[in-house]
Amino acid sequence: MDIIAIHDFRVETQIGFYEWERRLPQMIQLDLELGIPGPHDTPRTDRLRDTIDYGAVVSRVRASLGSTHFVLLEALSEHIAGLLRNEFNAPWVRVTASKIGVVKGVRRVSVTIERGVK
Repeated sequence: MDIIAIHDFRVETQIGFYEWERRLPQMIQLDLELGIPGPHDTPRTDRLRDTIDYGAVVSRVRASLGSTHFVLLEALSEHIAGLLRNEFNAPWVRVTASKIGVVKGVRRVSVTIERGVK
């Protein structure tokens, strides 16, 4: 499977279980991997329509997280995975969502989910 990866994508969103977490938007770090639709054994072209536009992915995810609120990273990750599979036709995705600096002495806490067939 051919895969597009977007690493260290940072976006602000409303997320948190505790009230103090929900007072202000938090910076979330995302690492996204998307299977490119289409036959795996055919050569890739130089046409954007034959792949996934990673700029469009970044814009869409940023817009979605700007208007949606989550309690848990698991739900946020599931939301992003569904968006990538449904709107960008990715047959497989891996989403890692990390909260930065929310636990003393821990740089980040992450959840990783995979959806679809690789």
